[in-house]
Amino acid sequence: MKKTWKTLGMAVLSIGILAGCGSQVAQTESGATIIEEGKLTFAVSGEFKPFSYMDENNELTGYDVEVGNAIAEELGLEPVAEKIKFASIISSVKSDRVDIAVASHTINDKRLEEVNFSTPYYYSGPQIFTRPDSDIETVEDLTDMEVAVSKGSTYQEDAAEYTDNIATYDSDITALRALADGRHDAVITDFITGKEAIGEGFEIEGRELLGRSEQAVAVSKEDEQLLEDINEALETLREDGTLTELSKKYFGEDISVDPEE
Repeated sequence: MKKTWKTLGMAVLSIGILAGCGSQVAQTESGATIIEEGKLTFAVSGEFKPFSYMDENNELTGYDVEVGNAIAEELGLEPVAEKIKFASIISSVKSDRVDIAVASHTINDKRLEEVNFSTPYYYSGPQIFTRPDSDIETVEDLTDMEVAVSKGSTYQEDAAEYTDNIATYDSDITALRALADGRHDAVITDFITGKEAIGEGFEIEGRELLGRSEQAVAVSKEDEQLLEDINEALETLREDGTLTELSKKYFGEDISVDPEE
């Protein structure tokens, strides 16, 4: 009998540990799995203004946060935003700590090995930013220069194509602030983020644009139904003008539309 109760106790403990690790335990009406019944938990960085940041009331807000909220509401679920360091967000989706990530992830082949991505909810592209007195204009000028980027971002890969001297920060804004304060030679980040930083008084300038990128919602590879539901929700939010309205609210222009269409 003692052995039986010990075995039962270990089983109960194992279940508790799995629950504590964020294993998916509920389903939506469509059959998609979520970690908490009636709620859609999504990751944001909270350090990427105007996409996600803490407001004066210490609450998460921003474009990504509002898009995540709108997706949840379209699915009939309560939105729950979780602030997670950007470099750890993809792993948080894989480990079921969160259901999805609405965190300005650029779709690329490396990330597609780890998670699935929705259709894009906005379009942007990387750009070089420097101080106004800098002679850096193009990628050719970055050779041997110290370039700062956000840790775990695609911009880190971009910078590595031109220099081995790379500094990493937890967020793009922190990297841009360091640049404005006289550290590093340049920053590579999303041109929208750089534009917003300049608008807030950062003494930096945008130089060469390095391309176009598509940002999308990250979803676990284990749940294709949830990915399908997210895509349907995004399509509705495009058609009813919600994404356009949120884009203009935060950026003064519609970044949800593919510029090549």
